Amino acid sequence: MTDAAWPSGMACPACAGAPEPPETTNPAGAPASPLRRYEISLPSIHCAACITGVERGLAAEPGVAAARVNLTLKRVAVTAEDAPGTESRLIEALAARGFEARPLDAAALEATRTDAVGRDLLARIGVAAFGLMTVMLLSVSVWSGAVDSTRDFFHWISALVAMPAIAFAAQPFFSNAWAALRAGRLDMDVPISTAILLAVGVSLWETANSGDHAFFDAALMLSFFLLIGRYLAHLTRASARSAAAEIAALEVHMAERVAPDGSRETVPMDAVREGDILAVPVGARVPADGAVTRGRSEIDASMLTGETMPEAVAPGSAVRAGMMNLSGPLLVRAEALGDETLLKQIARLVEAAEQSRGRYASLADRASRWYSHVVNILAITAFFGWGLLSGDWRLATNIAAAVLIITCPCALGLAVPAVLTAASGRLFRQGVLLKDGDSFERLAEIDSVVFDKTGTLTTGRPVLTNADALPAGTLALAAGLAEGSAHPLSRAIVDAARRTDVRPTPLTDIVEHPGLGAEATGDGESLRLGRAEWVGASRQSDVTTSWLRIGGAEPIALRFTDEPRPEAAETVARFRAAGLPVTLLSGDGDAPVRALAERLGIETWIARATPADKVAHLQTLRDAGRKPLMVGDGLNDAAALAAAHVSMSPASAVDASRSAADLILIGDRIDRAVDAWTLSRTARGRIVENFSMAFAYNVVTVPIAYAGFVTPLVAAIAMSFSSIIVSLNAMRLGRRT
Repeated sequence: MTDAAWPSGMACPACAGAPEPPETTNPAGAPASPLRRYEISLPSIHCAACITGVERGLAAEPGVAAARVNLTLKRVAVTAEDAPGTESRLIEALAARGFEARPLDAAALEATRTDAVGRDLLARIGVAAFGLMTVMLLSVSVWSGAVDSTRDFFHWISALVAMPAIAFAAQPFFSNAWAALRAGRLDMDVPISTAILLAVGVSLWETANSGDHAFFDAALMLSFFLLIGRYLAHLTRASARSAAAEIAALEVHMAERVAPDGSRETVPMDAVREGDILAVPVGARVPADGAVTRGRSEIDASMLTGETMPEAVAPGSAVRAGMMNLSGPLLVRAEALGDETLLKQIARLVEAAEQSRGRYASLADRASRWYSHVVNILAITAFFGWGLLSGDWRLATNIAAAVLIITCPCALGLAVPAVLTAASGRLFRQGVLLKDGDSFERLAEIDSVVFDKTGTLTTGRPVLTNADALPAGTLALAAGLAEGSAHPLSRAIVDAARRTDVRPTPLTDIVEHPGLGAEATGDGESLRLGRAEWVGASRQSDVTTSWLRIGGAEPIALRFTDEPRPEAAETVARFRAAGLPVTLLSGDGDAPVRALAERLGIETWIARATPADKVAHLQTLRDAGRKPLMVGDGLNDAAALAAAHVSMSPASAVDASRSAADLILIGDRIDRAVDAWTLSRTARGRIVENFSMAFAYNVVTVPIAYAGFVTPLVAAIAMSFSSIIVSLNAMRLGRRT
């Protein structure tokens, strides 16, 4: 069910029957005073309906201009008037609508990364199991024929065991149901709680009046199976993290500011102003968007372009916050700070995309919108119908309890989590990590595939392609110059020499010039290896090229390519054979993107795409009714991964991309993406089968219970049997085929 990963705290008061969220801006009530952005933690929200309730409620508050929930981060960003007490008023408004809310702080953020919820669920499952086994053992004597005071004694002992066990184990259902009712809403926990309380109440009544049967074990059985369903759902969600939080980790919090007299001081970033000169040592990240004023170096710009090849920078070159300085100290003039940096813009793109995808309604969401209403109506009509017809309100209560128990959504609660647990285990054995259950359902729905280039369809490592065509001795000299450098192209030259058994030429006085190349002396001649303009090459190349100049001779071109993964062509072919169009979307230049697309048989390709361009392309597809799968690995792919209908990322990807992706390709084999898609379609079929069996079970058993032929205990056994059948059907998915 939708609330399966939510065992404690306040209820999801908007789970049942909620329409799509409306526009959450509030022009009519927008404040005239200055606006401020408030961040409020919502630790208990977990579904699309929660988003509806929170955003609608806040939009209706005076002084609120806009509100946007981020389901992944479990928080809401509110743009409201900057006035004393505004945040407290917003929190109180949320609490009045049944949502647990509190000011956002570091502790709250850290709490979302712990598994306290899982531990809490396991503890409640353990207590329910202990109570159930104990009560069933005590019931053996009753079933064996104990009567009168002996039977009553065992019933009272069962009550003493069952009542505290139920109070603890079923507390999540009670809390959620109470909060929903207080807010004037109905969710799945209302009939669940009613069934448990009725079973306990009827049992106490029967025990106090020396009745033949008590049904404490039925209440414990309900709690046990429902808690298992919620724990299974929790397992599929526990590894999900927000990519926006990972991107925030790239921010620099302290910077070294250079004064006009040359002195330096370390200051927090909020003390830096536009125009300040900041020192960026080797190995440090650039603290702000700006321009280089002094120094030459190479920077890792993969966060923007997605390409692993370092970019040379010199005075006048633009740099961005979060880029890594690789080879030489720099002085940078700050031109954009804080929320104006590209890094923050990417984080906002990711956050907005995650929020959009968070409104997805799973099969369980759609089923829950009507189920609780039907169950409550059935129980109420059974109670009043039998009470009025027979005049025996004790019998009417027993029949109503049996109807509630037999229709209790244990099978529905297990229908999705059991399949996802079996599927995630099989996926893991195949080299794929599933982070979110809803994403597996979305994967089964895709109708197109979008791939990033570097590091996804390619290895992300440059390879020297013309080693065999180089003049004799050239590779040895180049390898001698490159041997002491960590530059990716230098490593590719050394690797090529090693593969062809070429020994690097020993050289002396090797000097590496950041952003340009390396030079040395060999056999009395000067040698230079590096950029075209530095070595004096007059020709240009449309592929990645390094140039070697020996003395005064014409520079020799060393050409590189980023080789496709061995399984890339097969992966593309399998998707296309299944009728899914494939697009190559890259921040690299036209020539390498076109060459790779032609080599892999991809007809549609887009080059020089920025992070915003990638998000826009995915959004265009979705606006056209498409459901694209995005596969990428770079920081510049994080927002696009979050914007896609569903997404995957190799295990070698940056943290932000792995966090934004729904599935992780553990072994870096992208053909596993096709296997995961195939399995997702099978899993969706199992989920539909489970729902069908749960529905058929209700069609058969509800009339029998309604007719008065089922006691609450028999109803609990029937409910348990249906849950076991659903679980066994799900387990078939875990078998190798």
